[in-house]
Amino acid sequence: MSDTEKKIADTKGQYLQAVSQGQRLTDAEWRNCRIVLTTERLALLGDSKRQISLADIDRIADRFDVNQQSAGVSEYVALHVGADVILVSASDHETFVTDFYRASLDGAIVLVQHPALKGGVVQSAEWTKGRLKVTDEALRLALADGQAVDIERTDIGDLEVEEKQVSGEERTVIQVEHSEGDISVETHLAGEEFHATVLRTMLEDSAEQNRADLDLSSTEKRVIMALHSGVSPFDIPNFVGISVEKTEEIFDRLIELDVISVLRERTEVNLTTKGRRVAGERMGEQ
Repeated sequence: MSDTEKKIADTKGQYLQAVSQGQRLTDAEWRNCRIVLTTERLALLGDSKRQISLADIDRIADRFDVNQQSAGVSEYVALHVGADVILVSASDHETFVTDFYRASLDGAIVLVQHPALKGGVVQSAEWTKGRLKVTDEALRLALADGQAVDIERTDIGDLEVEEKQVSGEERTVIQVEHSEGDISVETHLAGEEFHATVLRTMLEDSAEQNRADLDLSSTEKRVIMALHSGVSPFDIPNFVGISVEKTEEIFDRLIELDVISVLRERTEVNLTTKGRRVAGERMGEQ
């Protein structure tokens, strides 16, 4: 290990070689191993030793079910390395995947256009350099112009990928929609092929997860659209045509899904015996 190489993770798991030199291995089996991940490579240590340079990975995928063995494991990552495909399943899949993103992206320099869109309006932001950092919650960008941009992974909406000319070169541009405060913005990212590949996978995974979490009814969607158009929360029952009780149920569910947030709590009260006596005295004075 070089002086600059740092260990990111060391865990147990298994791997399966699904494709070797372009040939699908339909009789491949899982092999138990120790998984060591550094800032430069992935080492699979078992009966034999397999090392994969992170920079050699062409593509990352969720599934590559070459046979029943691979199909029988619910969570793994499929690493496409040249003419090979290696499936890696760690004991803690989610932690390993985030560690893999960190190993691949932390400290990497990419080109950033932020905000490219703000509130649906095209901005005049120029491309600038940004340094990446991955956390459990967000992709963080430290831009050369001094801006700090956080793309919360649970806040990613639409995601598009296009090939565009950036700084005189044809590059993969990832267009990610997220929020800044209460405003929807779009940030564009472009980088070297490996970084673009990992960024795209990470952001697509988050976007798909967010869409899966929002299994909303038509009424819930109407409530969201009403709020988005400026209807007061207190006017939602009349506007949508539902009862106050149903509105409260929908609000509670949308809060749980992190679709809406509570600005202030409304306190529901009843008069006590003392309160009713005070009211009676006031009425007697009139």
